[in-house]
Amino acid sequence: MLNTSAIHDEPASTQPDFAAIKARQQATWASGDFAVIGTTLQIVGEMLAESVDVRAGERVLDVAAGNGNATLAAARRFARVTSTDYVPALLEKGRARAEAEGLAVDFKVADAEDLPFDDGAFDVVLSTYGAMFTPDHTRPARAMLRVTRSGGRIGLANWTPEGFIGQLFKVIGAYVPPPAGLKSPALWGTEPHLVALFGAEAADIHCVRKYFNFRYESAAHWIQMFRDFYGPTHRAFAALDPARQAELERDIAALLDCCNTAGTSSLVVPGEYLEVVIVKR
Repeated sequence: MLNTSAIHDEPASTQPDFAAIKARQQATWASGDFAVIGTTLQIVGEMLAESVDVRAGERVLDVAAGNGNATLAAARRFARVTSTDYVPALLEKGRARAEAEGLAVDFKVADAEDLPFDDGAFDVVLSTYGAMFTPDHTRPARAMLRVTRSGGRIGLANWTPEGFIGQLFKVIGAYVPPPAGLKSPALWGTEPHLVALFGAEAADIHCVRKYFNFRYESAAHWIQMFRDFYGPTHRAFAALDPARQAELERDIAALLDCCNTAGTSSLVVPGEYLEVVIVKR
């Protein structure tokens, strides 16, 4: 999941109001219809489940699960899955998907920064473009480590600063600035930051740069879909007057055209992300 309110490259200089930021994030993710966009990212959950080697019968937690891509991937491998998010409406989308496939999943409203589970309760903890958007980076890392058993694995998919999404939110940030002092979620897409967050309790941290291809009819089609259904982009446009909306649309279209590898026939934009597998000591 993405969050337009928080991606930037400058280090934190003031203490942000995490509670207020989190409240705004929840409202943002509840707007639009994220499932329309989220389901297109399913392949990322499948690849992460393979890289983490999710096995039948293992206890798996999906953190900031959104509409359940990693959740479904783990459940399809016959794991015992708990899917969590702090936006109930997103969990309901995931529940509907699981029920449609006849998959047994436990859905629970939970904050990634304060997971309500016992120490060592899970063999595997997953998060695809989710935990990286929490306001306080240290809290979700500590929470995920705490609920993972010794020898268990944590699997993450995080957008990189250099990739398409990192560039996109720099464009958006020029129109709708992030809260002062907030660390960039894109730091989760860098190896040094992950070592700082997880290294003290990690036996191994393995990072691989991968790509998710955004596939749409055109730049205009991508913009319309994200403006209509994707909460953060929807909110960003809504915060601007018509003239600034047109300027933002122009700048996003220019970025899409620059990154498009499909020529004039359609839109294929590779979005770089960091796939991370952490083994807890």
